[in-house]
Amino acid sequence: MPTHPATLFSIATGSPEPIYRQLVEQVRRLAASGQLRPGDEMPSVREIAQALALNPMTVSKAYGLLEMDGVLARRRGLGMVVADSAAPAAKADILGLLRPTLERAAVEARQLELDTDTVLSLFATILKETK
Repeated sequence: MPTHPATLFSIATGSPEPIYRQLVEQVRRLAASGQLRPGDEMPSVREIAQALALNPMTVSKAYGLLEMDGVLARRRGLGMVVADSAAPAAKADILGLLRPTLERAAVEARQLELDTDTVLSLFATILKETK
């Protein structure tokens, strides 16, 4: 049984990053961390589109890119599943997925002239709140 799309994905509609890229990156991170395991069934395009109020073509585009990259695979009768090649990544690879997000946050913190301790404290608070 696939995970409910509303709990699997978090879409920032006001983000400059296109929604399909947000979906792609979230699936990559979930697969790299082992939260999505090879063979896990993905929610259908229709389920994701309805749950997140997205255009089905946006979801389809994300799934297509993930399939081309070998993260997802089509299984007859099952729809999309996490590909066998999408085994959990090494810690260094996982950190590499997080780095661009943290680099953007660091640039914004510098632009706001926030000191390191304040930013790290806020980040620690956010980590605790999102458990």
